[in-house]
Amino acid sequence: MTLKSITAKFSAWRRYRHSVRELSQLSDRELHDLGICRADIELVARKSVGF
Repeated sequence: MTLKSITAKFSAWRRYRHSVRELSQLSDRELHDLGICRADIELVARKSVGF
């Protein structure tokens, strides 16, 4: 792996963790308003960063 690809993967992982953290702080009602359930948080976060 090149340094550039490692940096890109690390950056994507950080965005993923940030998304999971932010979504996890929302209430079930707020998540429902967004059209997702708590069980889907990790899937939604993965899709948002392209995992």
